[in-house]
Parts: sequence; structure tokens; C-alpha cells
Amino acid sequence: MFEYFPENYTWNLAFMSGMNRGGALGDLDEACRSLKTHAGRRDSVAQQAWFESFVKVAERSEALARRDEEAGNLFSAGRKYVRAGVYYLLAERMPSHKDARRLIAYKRGIELYERGLKLRREPVERVEVPYGAHSLPGFFVKAPVAGRAPCMVHFDGFDATKETIYGGVGDEYRRRGISLLIVDHPGVGEALRLRHLHSGPDTEKPAAAAVDYLLTRPDVDPERIGIVALSLGGYYAPRAAAFEKRFKCCVAWGAIFDFGAAFEARLGGTNEPSVPGFGDHAQWVFGAKTLEEAKAVTRQMTLEKVAADITCPFLIVHGENDRQIPLWHAEKLYAAAVNSPDRELKVFHLADGGAEHCGADNGSLIVDYITNWVAEKLGASPQGI
Repeated sequence: MFEYFPENYTWNLAFMSGMNRGGALGDLDEACRSLKTHAGRRDSVAQQAWFESFVKVAERSEALARRDEEAGNLFSAGRKYVRAGVYYLLAERMPSHKDARRLIAYKRGIELYERGLKLRREPVERVEVPYGAHSLPGFFVKAPVAGRAPCMVHFDGFDATKETIYGGVGDEYRRRGISLLIVDHPGVGEALRLRHLHSGPDTEKPAAAAVDYLLTRPDVDPERIGIVALSLGGYYAPRAAAFEKRFKCCVAWGAIFDFGAAFEARLGGTNEPSVPGFGDHAQWVFGAKTLEEAKAVTRQMTLEKVAADITCPFLIVHGENDRQIPLWHAEKLYAAAVNSPDRELKVFHLADGGAEHCGADNGSLIVDYITNWVAEKLGASPQGI
């Protein structure tokens, strides 16, 4: 993985996320150049410096977008609005969620991101998935297929959002004739930040709500719906598939067999954290008042007793050099999923690329492999592109 900050994995991960999800190298370099002196500190001062630097670059991209929009150059404006949204969301990753400026940046980021998608006429529809007394915000990306198309439900992870997911997978599903429903489920994105919905072990509940929603759409084939998720989604998606039998395939984009073990290892410094203040972020995600309460939730998040209930085709992809979640999680999950009629473990090695956490070093290799596999399992074929 390209390491702009050799001493700070968390910042490198965010930098690569920006590269993989629509950011411009020049903008990212400008935002990060002044941060090199802070990278080794890993304290609140460093995180605030990151926030301020990325907000500055986001504001410039936003101003350039407005100038293009006023001149009638709407596609150009849209590209810059999307970039501004990416930069605001990158800024928002670093400070504590208790910092009020973080929420302001988040709201601005998602607003500009969606404005950019509209101006660029991206095939993205903002939707609301009914979820008990609430609803879950999502993006529906329609495949250019006549009639009913297969569709994948795409969940997030520990700190991803529907915007970063869309920026990472983009057109690759729809190019293969597959629609996509990207959901900010409880514990991430808008569901957490604006609706105060927290995550937990029973991810089959929001997953079932997503399927229920898709069954109301005349453009989705009810017999060809699958689920995919990345990072902590490597627990979320398999857990959902074990209980929700309407899924016809499942992809764990980075496996998590036992999140309790992974959580303890990360707190102990054995594995790298994806965000600063990892324990505090976990309390926010799970709605826990203390770190011990968060630990109690994570100890319930194991696939040991449910992996055998996965009865659809199941793909696990994992990086050989994943510094957040060791490879043994993928190996144990594969071994435990004994009742999947068609299971596969694909390990991405350093020699080929895609070997870091969820392909942070080269995400396109992972996305290509997953989307090709899904297209085969759901019987998809491209039309109209």
C-alpha cells in the first residue's frame, strides 16, 4: 500500500480511500503535505489538523464547482461537487464524534456528493428502506437491463458510508447487468449520525428490511438478490445470509469470523485501527455508554455457531497482508461454512496486489473479482452499455 505517512496506518488508509473513491491526487497531496509533521502524534491536535486541512481543500473544490455550475458546465461542476463531498467525508473521519464540527462537515459532504451525482446524471436514486418505526437511507443504482434485474444489497462496515461504497464500486455492478442497493444500515452513515440508529449482532434484521424493500420494486428480480459487505461487513453479510434465506449469494469482502477477538486485539495494539479513537468510535457505533459495554456487544459478534447456516453460494475475499483483520478469520469462516453448496476463499497476495485490508492498496482487483463472481452466480448479463 502506498504509505504517504510511513508512521500512521490510519491516515494512510484514509488517503488511499480518497484515491480509490474519486479524489484527485493533487488535492490529496495538498491536504496531506502540511500534515507530515503531525503524523507521528496520533492525538487530538493531529486529528484536528487533518480535519482543518481537508475541509480547506473541500471548500476550494466546492467553490470551483459553483463557478462551473454558474457557467452552465454542469458535468464539470458535478465532478467537483463529488470530490468536495469526498474531502468533507475524509475530514469527518478523524476527530471525535463529540466534536460538533464533525457533524457539520458530514452533512455538507453528503449534500454536495448527492448534488454532484445529480449534475453528472449518475444512475443513482436516493431511497428510504422502511425499518420498523424508522427508515434506512440508501442509494439504488439501477442496471441498464430491460425488465427485472438481479440486485445486490451492499452493506457498509465499521466506518464506511454509502457514498464511499458507491465511489469504490461505481459502475462495475451495473456494467454486468446487476442493480445495487447501498444502505446506510444501523451503526454507519446517516443511520448513525442523523437518525441515531446503532449496530448490533443481529444484522439479519436490516438485511431483511432491504430485501422487503427490493420486493416492492418492479425492476428487481426477487429470485436473484444477494448481499455483499466490506470490513466489519465481513461479519454483517454472512450473519445476514445465515438467517435471511431470500439471499441467493453472499460475499464477505474481508472476513470477520470473531469480531470480539479482533476488537480486543486492536485495543491491545496487535492489529491496526481503521479510525482514531477506535474504542470511542465503537461505543458510538454500538450505542454503548462504556468501553466494557461495547466489548460485550462485540463478543456476541461471532460466526462460529451460524456459519453452518449459510446455504447459498458464498465468496470470501481477504488480503494476505491485512493489518486490521488477520487471514485466519477468513480461513476459519470458510471452514465453518460447511453447508454452502458453493463456497470459495479467494486470498489476494502481495505479489499480485489487493493484499491489504479490503484491497486498500488496489481495490479495483477486489471489485473485479467480486462482481465477476456475483454476475456468474446471479446469472447476470450486460445490456444497454
